[in-house]
Amino acid sequence: MTRAERKLVRRLKERDERAFSELMESNGDRVFNLCFRLLGNRQEAEDLAQDVFITVFKKIDTFQGDSKLSTWIYRIASNLSKNRIRYLAVRHDRSKAEFDETVDASAAAAALTSPKQAKSPDAHVEVQQLEGIMQEAIAELEEDHRILIVLRDIEELSYEEICEITDLAEGTVKSRLHRARLALRKKMMTRM
Repeated sequence: MTRAERKLVRRLKERDERAFSELMESNGDRVFNLCFRLLGNRQEAEDLAQDVFITVFKKIDTFQGDSKLSTWIYRIASNLSKNRIRYLAVRHDRSKAEFDETVDASAAAAALTSPKQAKSPDAHVEVQQLEGIMQEAIAELEEDHRILIVLRDIEELSYEEICEITDLAEGTVKSRLHRARLALRKKMMTRM
């Protein structure tokens, strides 16, 4: 953990509201994007991202500094997302129809952190469609596969950080990630 992170954590533990605002400003987009990719629903992701920061504020005293602050926040976001996915599955709110109504291709493309730059309008539309297909395919993956794809391939976290977030051994992360990539490729191929 960097010196700046330690200082921020100390301020958060002192309940400094400016520190909390800084934390939200520096991590808000990444937390929202993670939640959005895991849930596939913009409104749910916005609500859940707020819940993540409320949880961080409430539980900051339990943060021991063994990992980066962002890793700890991702773990909270991941766990809350998993709980929300289960809740929505029970309520039958994770249907494909809901996904189609909530997330069109351009919204999915906007949620990806590194959209490809297209040289022509046709190429731009094609990239958006491909990213929309990818987002839909990710949303259909098993929960354990989805989180690994998002954390490693989209958020580009290290295996060490993913292990801390998921509580899995590195070998398990790598083997599940391999299976997740195969499942994602298969889902995308059926759509193309």
